[in-house]
This record gives sequence, C-alpha cells and structure tokens, in this order.
Amino acid sequence: MGVHTYTTTVTWTGDLGTGTSGYRAYQRSHEISADGPPPIPGSSDPAFRGDPARWNPEQLLLASLSQCHMLWYLHLCSADGVVVTSYLDRAEGTMAETADGGHYTGAVLRPRIEVAEAGMTERALALHEDAHRACFIANSVNFPVRHEPVVTVRA
Repeated sequence: MGVHTYTTTVTWTGDLGTGTSGYRAYQRSHEISADGPPPIPGSSDPAFRGDPARWNPEQLLLASLSQCHMLWYLHLCSADGVVVTSYLDRAEGTMAETADGGHYTGAVLRPRIEVAEAGMTERALALHEDAHRACFIANSVNFPVRHEPVVTVRA
C-alpha cells in the first residue's frame, strides 16, 4: 500500500484595491489550481458574500464525496461483472453554522444507475456499501454519508 501526496494552489483574486480593510471591502473570489487540469473558479457561499457563479468549498467537498463514491462504485461493478450504462448522482449536503464557524452535519448521495440486464440489479444495489467502505473521501470526513441509490435496467 502506498502513500499519495496531492498539491493544489489557492490564489485569492478578490482584492478590490484596499485589501481586507473591511468585511465588505473585498471579494471572496479565488482560483484553485494544480499541475495539469484547468483552474477552478472559487468563492465563498453566497450566504457569506460569495459569488454564486463560482464553486464554493462546501460544494467542492460534496462533489468530492460523490465523485469518489462513483469512481469506486464503477470499479467494483466492473470487477464484479455488473455492467453500468448510466450513472447520475444528485448529492445533497447539510452544513450548520456555529459560533465558531460551522461544520457539515451530513451528506446524502442519490445515485441513479442504469445497468445492462435485470439480473444485475440486486448486486448493483449491494455494491454501494462496498464503494462507501472503500471511498477515500468518505473515510476522511467526520459526518455521516448516506446513500439512496436507485437502479434501473436499460430499456
């Protein structure tokens, strides 16, 4: 088993000329980058004076959970002979504000999966538990991540 190291760069781009001289004096805009992929435009949640056209950290955390689960799930299906022909997840996360900041209280992944044959449906549902146990991101968070998968058969 190996150890993997990841690097990213976050660059604040929201200085309006006076820096952080006041709460409303700066934008929360920033850029997330790494060697290789295109940059991701980031901001804070609009509830915290962020730009709704940019990704916020809370969305990116939820997307990471969903993405990691999907990638493990597809791998496990492939290894187990379950042919997935479509996968769409509309995940939802909940965050509570506290006096000291806030924290995620939970997330629900709602993947909609299509499989090639009716005989694959039961195993396709069961593999979500295995994917959850294997997911690096789900294993790294301190809040519950639930799954509400629906599996259909390709027509």
